[in-house]
Amino acid sequence: MESKAAVNMLSALGHEGRLAIFRLLVKAGPVGIAAGDIARTLEVLPNSLSANLNVLSHAALITSRREGRSIIYCADYGAMSRLLGFLMEDCCDGAPQICGPLSAIVAKTKACGEDDPHAIDGLKPPNHKTDETAA
Repeated sequence: MESKAAVNMLSALGHEGRLAIFRLLVKAGPVGIAAGDIARTLEVLPNSLSANLNVLSHAALITSRREGRSIIYCADYGAMSRLLGFLMEDCCDGAPQICGPLSAIVAKTKACGEDDPHAIDGLKPPNHKTDETAA
């Protein structure tokens, strides 16, 4: 991953509302959540939600797909794992007292999906098409 892409992703996540949306989508898994359900769960106004979803989408952190009249949003696990990999790439030169806790956190992600050549430790992006339209 290039620094510019990492900066865009971190910038998108550097807003309390967008971080809450992203964390909710990560928790939801590849099934995703409809835009209206995100708004109700996080008690966000539709116009604010739409703007925040657009920022996350342009940062390549989420994907979306249309199901009937709803737009379903999902976290892009491949993008998330590439960002985590970029951040941890040169971690503490392998010092176990520092890297040990981080390794334990990454090990928890193995349950998130099957092998993906772009993911770390088993994270897998959902197989959904991106739809730029926000609800």
